[in-house]
Amino acid sequence: MTTKPSTKDGPGLNWFKSSYSTADGPSCVEAAVTPGTVHIRDSKDIHLPHLGFTPGSWGDFVTYASKN
Repeated sequence: MTTKPSTKDGPGLNWFKSSYSTADGPSCVEAAVTPGTVHIRDSKDIHLPHLGFTPGSWGDFVTYASKN
């Protein structure tokens, strides 16, 4: 997976959308990484609250999800 900058900006965060996401895709998430947190949000409604994970927790989730 590669990332590309999102066209939508959040306050103080540099959001990225997966290169696997398409403009017409029904389900997309964006991520922004800070030193201690991986932030995740719905790319279709960026004004909703976003989730925050520790880098270790996010890594564990990605590893789990990629196996299923």
